[in-house]
Amino acid sequence: MSELRTERLLLRPWRESDLGPWAAMNADPEVRAHFPEVLTPEQSAASVADFQADLADRGWGWWALEVRATGEFIGFTGLDPVDDEMPFTGVEAGWRLAPSAWGHGYATEAGAAALAYGFTTLGLPEILAVTTTTNLRSQAVMRRLGMTRDPADDFDDPDVPDGPLRRSVLYRLSAGDWRAAGRG
Repeated sequence: MSELRTERLLLRPWRESDLGPWAAMNADPEVRAHFPEVLTPEQSAASVADFQADLADRGWGWWALEVRATGEFIGFTGLDPVDDEMPFTGVEAGWRLAPSAWGHGYATEAGAAALAYGFTTLGLPEILAVTTTTNLRSQAVMRRLGMTRDPADDFDDPDVPDGPLRRSVLYRLSAGDWRAAGRG
């Protein structure tokens, strides 16, 4: 099971001690503002079990995110195959951080590590990222990572009920563009 290090962060397998802070994050309406609902502690625990299983089976997926200097768990970052019901296929990058970790560049730093892993270790031809049209912070991270959006790719997320969170945007980054930008 892989582990990735950046200057300030560690993307690592999940630990039992991550469950409490992860559940607290998913119960926070501010963290879940771009999702249909907050999660129960049981739903958060189930997600961690799924993340751990994927990391054990594939060696990659949604890694727990830790600040190296303090050992503090601050969320998750990683790569995952796109859900079958989506109107596109591929592997997506994603991140979710605790509010205390916002505004420090951690999502961009961890996202860059995940992209590098996807392009260099996994040999992916392209990596995607998805969020709601209203999640401007996450879209800013996608742009800082070199990802681009074609409004023709915008879609209604089939997993989200009708309402303001259903309309989503799709960002893309090809391996060639990633390398051409001097990242690889």
